[in-house]
Amino acid sequence: MPYLSQTHTHTHRFNMYGFTQALAMIHAVESANRSPVLTTLGISLGYRIHDTCSDVTTSLRATADFTQQPTTDCGGGANTSSKPIMAVIGASSSEISISVARQLNLEPIPQISYASTADILSDKNRFPTFLRTVPSDVYQTQAMVQLLSNRKWTWVGVVTTDGDYGRSALDSFVSQATASGICVAFKEILPNSLTSPDGESAVRQAAATLRSNPNVKVVVSFARPTQMMNLYQELRGPRSGLGERVWVASDSWSSSKEVMDLPDIGHVVGFSFKRGNLAPFYRYLMSLSDSSDIIGNNSFLKEFYSLLNVSGDPGVGSSSTAAAEILLNNSHADVVFSVEMAVSAIAHAVADICSKKDCKTPGTVQPWEVLGALKNNCFELENKSYKFDQKGDINLGYDVTVWRTDRGAINVNDVVAEYHPINSSFSYTSGNTKTLTDLRDVVSVCSPSCEPGKFKKTAEGQHTCCYECINCTENYYSNNTDMDQCLSCDLKTEWSLEGSSGCTHKTLEFFSWQDGFAVVLLALAALGIVLVLLLGALFLHHHQTPVVKAAGGPLSQIILLSLVGSFVSAVFFVGHPSSLQCKVRQVLFGLSFTLCVSCILVKSLKILLAFQLNPDLKDVLRRLYQPYAIICLCVALQVLTCTLWLVLQSPREKTTVFATTVLAECDEGSQVAFGVMLGYIAVLALVCFACAFKGRKLPQKYNEARFITFSMLLYLMSWLIFVPVYVTTSGKYLPAVEMVVILISNYGILSCHFFPKCYVILFKKEHNTKSAFMKNVYEYSRKGITDSRSVSETSVPQTEGYCISHPYSISSSSFFMSPPPIEPTAPQNCWSVGQNIQNIDTATHCTIVDHGVFVTGQLTRPHRLRRSMSL
Repeated sequence: MPYLSQTHTHTHRFNMYGFTQALAMIHAVESANRSPVLTTLGISLGYRIHDTCSDVTTSLRATADFTQQPTTDCGGGANTSSKPIMAVIGASSSEISISVARQLNLEPIPQISYASTADILSDKNRFPTFLRTVPSDVYQTQAMVQLLSNRKWTWVGVVTTDGDYGRSALDSFVSQATASGICVAFKEILPNSLTSPDGESAVRQAAATLRSNPNVKVVVSFARPTQMMNLYQELRGPRSGLGERVWVASDSWSSSKEVMDLPDIGHVVGFSFKRGNLAPFYRYLMSLSDSSDIIGNNSFLKEFYSLLNVSGDPGVGSSSTAAAEILLNNSHADVVFSVEMAVSAIAHAVADICSKKDCKTPGTVQPWEVLGALKNNCFELENKSYKFDQKGDINLGYDVTVWRTDRGAINVNDVVAEYHPINSSFSYTSGNTKTLTDLRDVVSVCSPSCEPGKFKKTAEGQHTCCYECINCTENYYSNNTDMDQCLSCDLKTEWSLEGSSGCTHKTLEFFSWQDGFAVVLLALAALGIVLVLLLGALFLHHHQTPVVKAAGGPLSQIILLSLVGSFVSAVFFVGHPSSLQCKVRQVLFGLSFTLCVSCILVKSLKILLAFQLNPDLKDVLRRLYQPYAIICLCVALQVLTCTLWLVLQSPREKTTVFATTVLAECDEGSQVAFGVMLGYIAVLALVCFACAFKGRKLPQKYNEARFITFSMLLYLMSWLIFVPVYVTTSGKYLPAVEMVVILISNYGILSCHFFPKCYVILFKKEHNTKSAFMKNVYEYSRKGITDSRSVSETSVPQTEGYCISHPYSISSSSFFMSPPPIEPTAPQNCWSVGQNIQNIDTATHCTIVDHGVFVTGQLTRPHRLRRSMSL
């Protein structure tokens, strides 16, 4: 037989709330008895109602009364019969439910509570017979924490009642709040007993704590309605701050009419259980006043109507509508629905048992059978199906209400949102989104939020919600508010200033194609390539002229080809470097410029041979002088150097990381190999310079020695400057330094070796003839004989002939000069005095006068001279 525990108090005041709970219980039982679930089986439910007086001892005494003795059941106070108790409904208080549940475990008798929410009651090992039609406090505190998190209320206070319910709710809330980054500024625990002597002092202490924490704008309360009334009364005053605070009310007082009677209590967001349809219950209340039999047999109804008559309100005592409205206004829709669910669950469980056997005999249905049916079967209410979960709970979630003032009265009947425990989310009812949005301006934090670029620094011993906002240091950042620490940038690719909210990508620096300096150097390199190609075509077209032959003939084409490679190598110094690019640019320059200098070296050696006066040494040098063999040998040594460089430690791409930039450059690999390559070219240039320096006084018009001397001097000076600059400089313009030196070297050779000859070919064509060449040599020889007075004339017989040629057109002849007294008149013929010179090729043109022979052109056969004249 169901048992409902009511929360009446032993006072002279009529408890309207407990009275409406009892009426809800009676209505639910009578509705179940009229339902087809029981009428088809011919059975009905009876009930007994006990008043717990909000006291554990009283509730345990009542429990012992109906569990240890056969009792006479009163159905509405009319009939009595000996019937056993099959189930208990109640109590509303978690503390009383816990005590009753421990005692009912001995039978075992199922217990269904319509309001007890303590999480401990979900432990089926300790409370195997306990069930409830409301969610556990775990879900209520979870909903509260979710609400606080959504509103960014991180600095809150908690007021709770002492006892199992209050302690359990407090522990659950604190643990979940801490996990969500919400701090509890204070915890005020009010005595559980209403008559406790410490009650008033505890309320005063709680009020003082609230006043001393003005930053706490949100207070979560699990207290009882009476305790909240006393607290609000204590907080009244000019500095109470009630209107500025948001009170988050638990189900224990979220719909309390007593608290709602207090004005100016601030904003209240309440969590209450799911509600059902109150229309049937309202009709039941209307029917009570129309039935004199019911009123006559119910002492509580008699007292209620007598109080209405005494109130002096005309018509109240005779109006059934007014009485019903008073009862309905003092009823909680969620409690009525929960009671109906509990009764419906028992009715369906009994019906399931009685459908399998005859239950009309008393004692046929045992409590443990009812318990099993409750746990395993579903039941229906208002055309919806429900079932207890493994913890004995029916978790339907919560309705969220916001108290609002309407014409001076507080209304909490409007549900503005619903909380769904399955996904921990809120869904707003139609048109009520703005109600919670109005609370957006409420700020309840210990410290203001740290903006991006800062992090929270919490002092030791303080709450995590109380902190200082410190700027992130360089190369660190925070991109969200209230970050506990700054994040590090990737120092290889990113950087940031102090107080940054993000990292900036480091600028990748290299000698790029868009750089103005690079554009100028590339333009010079391209111009050099064009000039070299034009010069090559011009020299090829005039390859039979004396000037081209004096420039080296085929060697000039090789020099021009090497200059093309040198100019092309300069292009590889621009752009984002790659490992292949790093290898190609140095090797291409080294080989091409080595080829160029080798060809110039061959031309310089001609000068050395022209000035070598020792006949024996001259013969040796003449045999060793093989121009193309010398060029191949010089280039081969450089090829060997570059090959070893590439194989052992080749140039490669590398990146150098700086504070805000990343420099992409080439690592030359082996610095020794790089130095050997450049040093080898420098040695060849020094040899060229030394050889050419000796011939600097040859005929000026076709004097290659002077140009070689100047070009090699320019090359050596530029590279001598390059070495210290290259060693002491870093940055993206370092490749430009080497590029400039390469261009200077190339243009130096073009300017000294080819531009003067181009000028003669294009603009001084009269000087590019054999006769003009012979005249120049003749003038030089006359100047030489004037300056050589110390030479003995008897040392050269008049019957012998001597021949001299331009030093840069030597093949394998001996060259000696003697002053001709007569200017040649027929340069295309040769005259000989006492010497047979028929072996001279007809292609060679000589002038033979007295003591010497001057030769223009290139000798194709060797000529031996018996005697020589020194200058």
